[in-house]
Amino acid sequence: MSDDTIPVRPEERFDTGRVAAYLRGKLPGTDRPLRVRQFGGGAANLTYLLDYGQHQYVLRRPPLGPLPPSAHDMRREYTVLSVLHRAYPHAPRAFLFCDDEAVIGAPFLVMERRRGLVVRRTLPQAYRHIEDAPQRMSFALVDALADLHAVDYRALGLAGLGRPAGFITRQIEGWYRRWNNAKLQDLAEMDTVYAWLRDHQPQNTRATLVHNDYKLDNVMLDPADPGRVVAVFDWDMCTLGDPLSDLGALLTYWTEPDDPPFLRGIAQTFMPVGDPRFPSRAELVARYAERSGQDVSEVRFYHVLGLFRLVVIIAQIYLRYHRGQTRDERFAAFGPLVERVARAAVQRVGEW
Repeated sequence: MSDDTIPVRPEERFDTGRVAAYLRGKLPGTDRPLRVRQFGGGAANLTYLLDYGQHQYVLRRPPLGPLPPSAHDMRREYTVLSVLHRAYPHAPRAFLFCDDEAVIGAPFLVMERRRGLVVRRTLPQAYRHIEDAPQRMSFALVDALADLHAVDYRALGLAGLGRPAGFITRQIEGWYRRWNNAKLQDLAEMDTVYAWLRDHQPQNTRATLVHNDYKLDNVMLDPADPGRVVAVFDWDMCTLGDPLSDLGALLTYWTEPDDPPFLRGIAQTFMPVGDPRFPSRAELVARYAERSGQDVSEVRFYHVLGLFRLVVIIAQIYLRYHRGQTRDERFAAFGPLVERVARAAVQRVGEW
């Protein structure tokens, strides 16, 4: 959530006066006039800047239209961010949760604003003179993930956030169920990958906090130091489970020069593509193993699971566009990607 705000998209507006009335007196500065702008990045939850002049906050709400059960859970995100900042400084603090849909039409939370750079398609101008900036930001990203997995969630009162036992099984079954709800056509590849995942589950019993959507564009960096993480965002799917699922998700959104063009095309939404200074996926895994001290020998399973999830996420986003629930033209090209990523997941299975 850097300074890349835009005017609020017409179909994603809410009643500013109603929000101002609801927040008045609940947070410092909310007695002043409110101006709202939108953070234009991201493809799912909607994020807005609440500007009261000297005081600024961030409002997050789910995307428009019908949502998959348990997805885009603002209450969960608030539960995590209201306490996680105590042990994990990269987590912004959440101040308030509202489940009264009369205010903006959906549940929402209000949290602190962090300032920095979010790296997406291109290397920011501030980093272009730093030769090793890609490596530094990549390793900082991995280190922050390993540090999250080391947090004592029980000490924060988050032991009830999830059920670690059977986590991977629930992930496989849950994403397959979402696939069946989001698909516009049957794909044999998805059935193949589903069956393989179900039959090759690792027996890892370690449980930690799991971010569940960890990638470069969900991290904010210090403009003066690409090796320092300022914040980690998008905690609405955070739970307790197998930490290597986060590593597998990160590998899914990472690109290498010999990846197929469509995978590089997907990755360029989340990171710069074609810069050989970025570490390889194997180097990310090695860095995680070094920082965490954990066994990563079965990481390929988690990479396949990440690709499986990615197919479903693309299908869900495209379905919203197909139904006219969002007019964001970035999503028009998502339709053909569904089958291509499913085939990539099958190929990764074959490499096992």
